[in-house]
Amino acid sequence: MRLKLRGCREVTDLGMAAFAQNCKNLKKLSCGSCDFGTKGLNAVLENCSLLEELSIKRLRGINDNGGGEAAEPIPAAEPISPGYAAKSLKSICLKELYNGQLFGPLIIGSENLRVLKLIKCLGDWDKVLKLMAKSDNQLVEIHLERLQVSDIGLSVISSCVNLEILHIVKTPECSNLGLMSIAERCKLLRKVHIDGWRTNRIGDEGLAALGNNCSNLQELVLIGVNPTALSLEVIASNCRNLERLALCSSETIRDAEITCIATKCLALKKFCIKSCPISDNGLEALAWGCPNLVKIKVKKCREVTLEILEWLKVRRESLVVNLDVDEVEAVDASASEAGGAQEDGLELPVIENRPANANAPAARSNNRYSLFKSKFGLLLGRNIAACALRRWSSSNGNSSSNP
Repeated sequence: MRLKLRGCREVTDLGMAAFAQNCKNLKKLSCGSCDFGTKGLNAVLENCSLLEELSIKRLRGINDNGGGEAAEPIPAAEPISPGYAAKSLKSICLKELYNGQLFGPLIIGSENLRVLKLIKCLGDWDKVLKLMAKSDNQLVEIHLERLQVSDIGLSVISSCVNLEILHIVKTPECSNLGLMSIAERCKLLRKVHIDGWRTNRIGDEGLAALGNNCSNLQELVLIGVNPTALSLEVIASNCRNLERLALCSSETIRDAEITCIATKCLALKKFCIKSCPISDNGLEALAWGCPNLVKIKVKKCREVTLEILEWLKVRRESLVVNLDVDEVEAVDASASEAGGAQEDGLELPVIENRPANANAPAARSNNRYSLFKSKFGLLLGRNIAACALRRWSSSNGNSSSNP
């Protein structure tokens, strides 16, 4: 049984408690922008012993002593405990909560928790993560996005030795030290997504540790990070199962780094590059290397031209190339804003393989726009002329009737 609530402002703690008592087979609960609070959630967790997935976003009923200018102080909200769902709960996702730390006892007390996603939740999360070190956990997937979390929190996460999927997105206090501690202990990592937010706190040192220790790595997404051939060579040489690689908004990814990838990443199947200073020479290197490559996405790399399309088509007919060299916009790979990171927020528009002298999409768009302007101008001219003629004929008629 599943329950999904969105914007249900009239559902209260009493309603959730009554529901929980009568629907004890509930397995999935998702709430967004609702007004009930901790009592309603605790009632669900206390009665629904089969609950496996819990997703909470902007739960307005969770409050604390911060009653502001209210006539009476708002009592502190009670912590959220796992209750009878402690053994069944496998996934917790918390988004945009003012005081998500109230879920600390729930996170720590869920014995079989495997997935933890914390996204845009205010407060110091190092304190909550520290408590995880004292408990045996089964976590295999962790998402940290736009949180106040530092290397202290990452060092605690390193105790999750079964961790396979890690997302560190726009957490400016995290650095190479925290990533190194995770890489040295979480050797089962398969998927790693890092958005460094252009802070330059995560770079070659942390990525090299990832390459040296996590040989099972299959997917790596780096956004706003500036790696060089030094760390990329370590990753490419040691992570022989790397199949998916995305590099976005990096100032150091140039043709030399792409050549390194082409030479070393023999298992690579999908490659995405966005807003990096590479040229046609870099894509040409990919065509000669990476024997298992089936798809390339290139977006907003200004030195890449459409002419490379025809050459790649001739060189490797089975290779799918998505190329967009015209648009310029900011990169934001947040899982919460880009629909999750499974597609890396990097889906690029498909451009059909066509000869190099074919018109680019932007040119076609400009032609359509020019045609529209010319037609509009012509119609406007006709309307103005017609109005002038009517005025002229009217004035002539008036003058003839009034000698």
